[in-house]
Amino acid sequence: MELILIVIILFLSPAVVLLILGFNRLYTQPKSAKILLIAAGVYLLIGLGICGSMLSGL
Repeated sequence: MELILIVIILFLSPAVVLLILGFNRLYTQPKSAKILLIAAGVYLLIGLGICGSMLSGL
C-alpha cells in the first residue's frame, strides 16, 4: 500500500509544482505562465493515465 502511495505522489508532484509556479507568474509574466499551466495539464493527464493503467493491473 505504501508503494502505491509513493508512486502516485511521484507522478503527481511535478504537475502540482508546475501549476503553483504558473499561477504565481500569471500576472507578472503571462506568456511563461501560460506555458507552465499547459505543461502542468499535460503532465497531469499523462501522469494520471500511466498511473491509472499501472494501478488497474494490480
